[in-house]
Amino acid sequence: MVSPPSPIVNALTIDVEEYFQVEAFAGVIDRGRWEAYDTRVDVSVDMILGMLAEAGCTATFFVLGWIAARYPAVVRAISGAGHEVASHGFDHRLADTMEPDAFRSDVRATKRLLEDITGLPVAGYRAPCFSINGSNLWALAVLEEEGYRYSSSLYPIRHDLYGMPEAPRFPFHPLAGSRFIEAPLSTVPMFGRNVPCAGGGYFRLFPYRFSRWQLRRINLGEGRACIFYMHPWELDPEQPRPGGLPIRSRLRHYLNLARSRSRLQALLRDFAWSRMDEVLASQAGGPR
Repeated sequence: MVSPPSPIVNALTIDVEEYFQVEAFAGVIDRGRWEAYDTRVDVSVDMILGMLAEAGCTATFFVLGWIAARYPAVVRAISGAGHEVASHGFDHRLADTMEPDAFRSDVRATKRLLEDITGLPVAGYRAPCFSINGSNLWALAVLEEEGYRYSSSLYPIRHDLYGMPEAPRFPFHPLAGSRFIEAPLSTVPMFGRNVPCAGGGYFRLFPYRFSRWQLRRINLGEGRACIFYMHPWELDPEQPRPGGLPIRSRLRHYLNLARSRSRLQALLRDFAWSRMDEVLASQAGGPR
């Protein structure tokens, strides 16, 4: 009897930031007052670590340097549980708003901080709000020069805050003669456009069955791994709700938070997951 093929292993990623640091709140919450807000990321990350341990899978945590500097024990807990610690930049400044020297300083400082905490090399980077696009592809060369081996910063969709719809849908080598990899967030082509299926707000907006169908289409129909992401604050429906937020920001941030935990549990049950570095290494040309 022939055994069924092993399931494709997908990359599960967690963008570690506080609820008040999201770009949708930038016009209301001054980053200079971040210290005044109650922090909740340690509890949410601990919850995620428990869920991953129960499911028997690992993930990549893209950690803000701002978080790591204040919660080094959280970063050590992530690394100690066998997960990959990667960089999300220092304080959630958008990559496409920075000049090259400022971007270099940001990614260098964050990499050094995370490596000092974990004692392990940091290979990966994800730009806050997927803010590498056609206007600043030079950032990928800077990342390689600073010792990163991959980025997961391009989102091949059209969106009012981010996106590069013309980007490839699957991991590729963006730099000539280099093994550096850009691993875009997952999408499914539908109706002449790429429809997101990589997590975040879309995972809370779409019915779970639709998200599952999308991911299965990539795994089974295209034979490729998916790249999925969530934030710790998405598992925290009791988080504070700052006043003065525009309606669109409120909808984006708070929609279906109470359902996120059960949906993540279903996702962990329905698919095979691992760290980004290991998923990329299993593919030709992945980081070693």
